[in-house]
Formats: sequence, structure tokens, C-alpha cells
Amino acid sequence: MLILDFVNISLPLTDPVLIFSLILFIILFVPMLLHRIKIPDLIGLILAGTLIGPHGLGIMERDSSIELFGTVGLLYIMFLAGLEIDIADFKKNGAKSFTFGLYTFFIPMILGTAAGIYLLDFSYPTSILLASMFASHTLMTYPIVSKYGIVKNRTVNIAIGGTVVTCLLALFVLAIIVGMEEGELNQMFWIKLGFSTLVFAVILLWGFPCLGRWYFKRHDDRIGMYIFVLALVFLGAFLAETAGLEGVIGAFLAGLALNKLIPNTSALMNRIEFVGNALFIPFFLISVGMLVDYKVFLTDVNMIWVAVVMCVVATLAKYLSAWLAQKTFRLTTSERTLLFGLSNAQAAATLAAVLVGYEVIVGMTPDGQPIRLLDDSVLNGTIVMILVTCIIASFATQKGAQEISLAELTDDELVDSDEADDHILIPLSNQENVGELMSLAITIKSKKGKAQMSALSVIPSEVADAATEKRSKILLETATKIAAATDNLLTPLLRYDDDVANGIKHVIKENKITDMVIGLRKERQISESFLGNLTDRILSKCAATAFVYRPVQTLATLRRYVVLIPPHAEVEIGFPYWLVRMWNIGRNSGCKMVFYGNPAVLKLLQEVQRQHSIDAEFKEFTSWDDMPAVVSSVKANDALVFIMSRKNGYSYSRNMAKVPSYINDHFATNNCILVYPVQIGYGDQEFGALKTSPHANSFDGIDELGNILRKLFRKNK
Repeated sequence: MLILDFVNISLPLTDPVLIFSLILFIILFVPMLLHRIKIPDLIGLILAGTLIGPHGLGIMERDSSIELFGTVGLLYIMFLAGLEIDIADFKKNGAKSFTFGLYTFFIPMILGTAAGIYLLDFSYPTSILLASMFASHTLMTYPIVSKYGIVKNRTVNIAIGGTVVTCLLALFVLAIIVGMEEGELNQMFWIKLGFSTLVFAVILLWGFPCLGRWYFKRHDDRIGMYIFVLALVFLGAFLAETAGLEGVIGAFLAGLALNKLIPNTSALMNRIEFVGNALFIPFFLISVGMLVDYKVFLTDVNMIWVAVVMCVVATLAKYLSAWLAQKTFRLTTSERTLLFGLSNAQAAATLAAVLVGYEVIVGMTPDGQPIRLLDDSVLNGTIVMILVTCIIASFATQKGAQEISLAELTDDELVDSDEADDHILIPLSNQENVGELMSLAITIKSKKGKAQMSALSVIPSEVADAATEKRSKILLETATKIAAATDNLLTPLLRYDDDVANGIKHVIKENKITDMVIGLRKERQISESFLGNLTDRILSKCAATAFVYRPVQTLATLRRYVVLIPPHAEVEIGFPYWLVRMWNIGRNSGCKMVFYGNPAVLKLLQEVQRQHSIDAEFKEFTSWDDMPAVVSSVKANDALVFIMSRKNGYSYSRNMAKVPSYINDHFATNNCILVYPVQIGYGDQEFGALKTSPHANSFDGIDELGNILRKLFRKNK
């Protein structure tokens, strides 16, 4: 049909430029229109796909290009789920995830098999395969959870872990049923499947992290890093399919393997989320909508019955699984709703199962027509089930996510909301370490926090000229671009002063700086004279927590942070402030935090760990004589953090003067951070009682330290 002769446009569209343009306009305007009536974006894009698809208005075909982008979007969803998961919480909730995975597999299997046999009059193999389609699910609504910023909630971790368990089991059922129908279910089948799965898991969970760390250490090109990650995602999906599994499992495990190499606060993570949510994932949703053919149900009553049974059984089974999980794990009603929403959507493995089953011929009719393991009614019913379950899952996920997000805004946090935000200062002097200083500054702040960030370049008056000013502006411009790439706002500060140290001190006072990140060049050793000048001229008169950073490798390639805490550090005024920053590093980087300290401070840290879990280990360190043991424990790809003190501080020791030589002699190839806590000025009036408290070491108690820690962790949640 020719619509406009003078522009030669006919349906279905064939011009790739016009097709791509139309889809982009759909992605842009459909969510804007549906927001007014509170319909989730996911539903709108699926319905838009149905409308423009071959079974709707016929505006465009679901051709190979749409299928390609749809596949990319599906793999992207699973990859993001593995990438954004909190490894510490994932380990903590591992048993719950496995239990929920069993619930959401066996309950649909039982109900689905019974429905296939007694309601649809299917054979046992067909009914079991149909039930496995109900058991599997896809994290279609994960973008909704990500939008509400609750990806680290325990329910999300349970749902993600359960998804892996139930999809693996469902795909094993698919392989077994198909193998049985094709006569290949023998000993060699099991050996091949087990061996290929083991090899696949080793390559992804061990090989991918090693390959990623090797690449990130040697290349810092932003485009190259993104392409490298994307290549690993599709390689992981291909290896999964080669092993006899589904590609979504490979994409998820690729995300899990790269989890610690791509911190949530990094520019790379920002780019990955942006491209996926802006392009690939919407393409996938539109492609799913194009599969729906509502016309067949107007001519075949049996197809309507099959579709109704499939939709009801699939939804009921997933709701019962979520309800049972709620009773088992003592979840709230909102968490149960969220768990149901995340696990109810059917798409990836379901489509794989129905397409594979549709291709299996189990016999022939008298008139020569093939008898398929899953017939046309199941194929069309599956498409309807995908649409219905995605709609229900979207509303359930949005409702649960909204309630959980609002519940996290406690009364205490609302009361504290008018307090001054943290303000991080990054003095810059050379181009080579701007990126690493910015990375550390971004890592020590809360991902959702409102901390301000400023970059400072001080130009000494005696060398002030056009060339020096230009170099300083380039430094500040570079820092601003790095911050913008991670969705952080940075204020550039250019200052002229007779003395650099005085310039920094004045900026700290004028801007109420709470934290400062100072950098050293990679090839330079840390001299005692440098630290002496630093503490005497800047730190001793500044009310800010200072981080003196000597980078050797990028933060993304680190495995652990070894934090050395001197005796009596817990009674310093600045103790709560640097402690929260260390916890932020653990949260934002996903690296393991190894704390060395005396029993008093370890007791405090373990109490914090119980309430704000990260991947942490606690070891006793009571004297500087224990330093050789610490030296021997530090490995390649570890960062060493020394908690320092100014002279006359409670935790000050003359051995701190030896820290530069320790670093130069034993840790020349490791990243090192020297942390100087607040000791004068900041907090004197508010926390004066803490200065005279000899043993403020109970986080749960009513002492001042407990109150400070609770308040700070609420701000940095």
C-alpha cells in the first residue's frame, strides 16, 4: 500500500533510517505520555511494539535487525543485574536466594504439570515442558528497581539469585525433555552437559576477571573500555549457548565476574547504564510487543482457553512462591510485592523453551502434518502470557519499589536533611593523577549522597603567568569532565596565593571543606619531609579529613583495601568521619576491606558491620611491632590504607614517622592512602564530650560516638 507517492513510503517500512527514527521517537514520547496516567514505561513500550508490529498496524516487520537489538537488550538486562548486585549482600542472602529459587521452580512445575495434564489434556512430556516455561522468568522489571535506587535491597538480591537458580533448573528440564523425545538421553548426554557447564563456569568466573583486570591496568581509553566490556558480555552469552545453556545465564555471570572491576560510582558504569537504558533495553521491550498476535484468538476458542490457563497458572505460581518466601524470610508486604513483581515476568527462557519445543516433531498426523511437542496454541498462548505477566509484573514492581523507597526515608533522615552536606576538595597540581584523584573522591562519597565536590588549582604569585594559568585551567577542565561522566557536579576553583599551602587552607575555611584528597605522583616515593610539611602547614590547621593518595594502578583493578588502624583511634574526634568514608569505599568499589586494629576498635567496626554489611575482614593489630605481619599479608592488587594522626593526638605514635619508609621499602607497587582524621576545629563544640571520653566504643550504646556513627551512616546510606 502506497501512502505518500511523492516520498515513496509504503507499509511495512523498509527504509532502515526511517525505521530507526520511528523507534527512537517511540522510546522518547511513549514514556512521556504514559507517565501522566502512571503506567510504567515497560508496559508502554511493549504495547507500542504490539501496535506498530506485523500483527498490529503493520508499520514494520520484526526483521533480523529488530531481533538483533532485542537480543542485545535482553542480554543487557541480565548483565546489568549481575553488574549492579551487591556481592556482600549476595553472599549474605545466598541461602535465601537458593531457597527462593527452589520455591519459584518447584511450585510452577507442580501447578503447571497438573494444569497441562488435567486442564489442557497434554501429554506428560508436553506438560512438564510447559511447566518449566512457567518456572523460568526474566528480570524484565529490573530497570524499574534501578530507577528507584533500591538495587541493593535484600529482596532484589534474593530475586536475582532466585532467577539464576530457577532458570538453570528450567533449562535443564528443557534439555532433558528434548533429549528424551529425540532419543539422545543417555550417559554421554549427561557427561557432555556436566563437563561443558563446568568449563563454561570456570572461564567466566575465573577467566573474565583476570582478563578484565589485565585490560583495565593497561588501557584507560573510555570508548575502548566500554567496547571491551560489551564484547565480554556477548562472548559470555555465546559460551553459555555453546555449553547447552541459555545466553541470559552467560550475560548474568559476565556481569557478576566484572562486578568488582566496574564500581557503581565509575564513569564506565555510568556509560553502561546510560546506553542500555536509553537504547538497547527499550528496543528489547518493543521487539517483545511485536510478537503479540491478538487476531488468532478471534478465530480459535481453544487458543483462548490455553492462553487463559497459561496466564493464570504462571501468575498464581509466582505469587505463591513470593508469599511462601515472605513467610519463610519474614519479609514485609512491600518486599513480597517487589519479589512477586521481579519474578512474574516471562520472556527470555520462556521464549527459548517454546521455540525449541515447537521445533521438536514427535509424530505425524494421518494427513501428513507434523505433531509438535508444543503446538500452535501453546506458541500463541506463550506470547499472550509474556504480555500479561509483564504488565502485572510492572505494576507490582513499581508498587513495591515505591513503598520500599519511601520506607527508607526514615523520620531521622528527614530531620537531618537540613544539615550541611559534605564538601570534598581535590587540590590538583599535575595532569597524570587527575583521573585517579577524582576516582578516589567519587568513591569515598555516598553514591546517592549530596556531597559537594570542588577541584582546586593554586597558582603561586611568583610564577603567575599565562602559561601557568592555562595549565591550571586544563587541570580543572579535565577534572570537571571526569566528574560529569559519573553524573557528579564539580566546582572548579582557581586561586592565586603567595603560598600553595596557605591557598589550600583558605579555601578549606571559606568553603567549609569536610574532606580533602591530595595526590602524589606514581613514580615518586613518599618522603618524611613531605609529610612533615603537609601536616605542619596544612593539616594541623584544617578542619577536614585528609586523604593523601599515591596511585600505582587504577582503583577499578584493586581486589582489597588493607586498613591499618593505630591504637586509640576510636577516641579521636575524626574517627566516625574517616570510618564512614572507608565504608563508602567498600560499598562503592565492591572490594574486600581488611581492617587491622586493637580489640576496642574492632569491636566497634564489627558492630557497624552487623548493621551496614560490606565485604569485610577484621584482624588484630595492637602494636607497631606487628607491622611485619601486615607487610606479609599485603598482595598484588591490594591498596594499603594507613590511619595517621597529628602530633599530640590520642592515637599518635612516633612510629608514624616510619610510615614513608615502610611504604617505599615494602609497598612500592601498591596503591597507598594516608588518612589524617579531623583533630581540631571541626566538631569541637558539637562533639566536645567525645574528646574526653576514654573508651567510647559501643556503637549500640547511648554514648556520643554511637550517636555520631548512626547519624553519619544515615546520611551516607
